[in-house]
Amino acid sequence: MPRSFDAIVIGAGISGAAAAYELAEGRRVLMLEAESRPGYHSTGRSAALYTPNYGNAVVRALILAGRPFLDRPPAGFTDQPMTKPRGAITIAGPADDAIFEERLALSGPGHEIHEISPDEAVRRVPILRREVVARALYETDIEDMDVARIHQGFLTGFRHRGGELVCDARADRIERRPDGWEIRAGDVVATAPVLVNAAGAWADEVATLAGLPPVGLVPKRRTAILVDLPPGADPASWPALDDCSNEHYFRPDSGTRLMVSPADETPSPPCDAQPDEMDVAYLVDWLERTTTLQVRRLPHQWAGLRSFVADHSPVVGPDPLAPGFYWLAGQGGYGIMLASPLARGLKGLIDADALPADLIEQGATAAALAPRRPGLASAS
Repeated sequence: MPRSFDAIVIGAGISGAAAAYELAEGRRVLMLEAESRPGYHSTGRSAALYTPNYGNAVVRALILAGRPFLDRPPAGFTDQPMTKPRGAITIAGPADDAIFEERLALSGPGHEIHEISPDEAVRRVPILRREVVARALYETDIEDMDVARIHQGFLTGFRHRGGELVCDARADRIERRPDGWEIRAGDVVATAPVLVNAAGAWADEVATLAGLPPVGLVPKRRTAILVDLPPGADPASWPALDDCSNEHYFRPDSGTRLMVSPADETPSPPCDAQPDEMDVAYLVDWLERTTTLQVRRLPHQWAGLRSFVADHSPVVGPDPLAPGFYWLAGQGGYGIMLASPLARGLKGLIDADALPADLIEQGATAAALAPRRPGLASAS
């Protein structure tokens, strides 16, 4: 006999956990996770920087709408800050003036950017080679995000609200019933009038399982490595650093190491992503040309998947082809920053067919997030 719930959320990464947390206030909610623990894939492999100038206009509006949650989380959500100041420097070469000016023009309240001298850039990041810097800018509002703390806050809050999480429960059958949806995931059989597809890189596969066309989700691999710093280095106050083309970046990972990524976006099937040897070699070469570091060993290397649709905006809301089926996918590389505003946006669309007022005030619209909007794979 199927168990009955008010809502079922597929996926317990940070997006699914945030949605389940919001929906569990006043609802009986089941969250299903295919892996043995929540956050195994993208959530657990995030670079975790709060970057308000990242992404397109839709994404930037949502990031700003999520700022109050990071500054003032709900009572009992966490007993420690979820972010801490980091700052970021962007360096440009002689041929990057146009891109540099575009980046500089993004400055505004809550995301201030100003130009600094190349010498100042080297002073702030002492390993940087002066000869590679023609111009530099500094963003004051970049912050480190404690992904584990934020994710755990959603999961703990979900349980406190009476929600139920089942891991090792990969959906293998989804059927539309007259009164809602029935899902089978291993030994779990459950029904609910609301089904939320928060399956990350697998979201199109979940839709297909439910008899719906995909939205054209493309998972893309991003590689990262850890690199040892020389003895005596003190990176605690260093900002993050990227190049003007957004092709490489690094930030302090601890008192002795840097986390470095080529910011690659290599299309991939949904999978347990692994780093590519050529990507790693290319990244090490860039790091040695850009800084004074000589990489002798790599303590750790990994890869994660970031999933995009054609217009690079998230896919959030009801699917008009199937009442009760809701999408929460396509967060790209913004998922940690967008977890709270998108979860609240989804809840607003489920409860009242409208986004919360604060998201609208920042410029977000339901039409820009809609699963069958023009330009996506199955919009027609």
